[in-house]
Amino acid sequence: MALFLVQHGIALPKDQDPDPGLSPEGIADVERIAGVARGYGIRVSHIRHSGKKRARQTAELFAAALHPESGMEETAGLNPLDDVIAFARQLDQRENVMLVGHQPFMGRITSYLLTGSPDKILFKFQNGGIVCLDQEPGENSWFIKWSLSPRIG
Repeated sequence: MALFLVQHGIALPKDQDPDPGLSPEGIADVERIAGVARGYGIRVSHIRHSGKKRARQTAELFAAALHPESGMEETAGLNPLDDVIAFARQLDQRENVMLVGHQPFMGRITSYLLTGSPDKILFKFQNGGIVCLDQEPGENSWFIKWSLSPRIG
């Protein structure tokens, strides 16, 4: 199973949108990264996103590009301060899943899966970028397989 972790695209400020959706820059970044993922032939069976508007919009853009077999759905437990350990225990290792959520959750679940501790910073997420975690067949340990980011540097 591959696990694709995505921090939502850049959102509008709360003074412009009380439930912040994606900004034009955020939409452009996510569409570009989703197009690159499609070009590389990335296969996602399911996209799960938090209930926040910016995460749903990001998931919709990825779904339009990657056509996940099982579609996309809102999923509890992906909000910024949700419990990454509890969420990690419910991961289904039989399918390639994309999770679209927020910081610090994305960084913390990455750290937890790689080290067993959610408190070590191992990867700096960018809005709209993807980190792909994977496991060797028959192994329980995770590793970073690749990442795509809207910006380098």
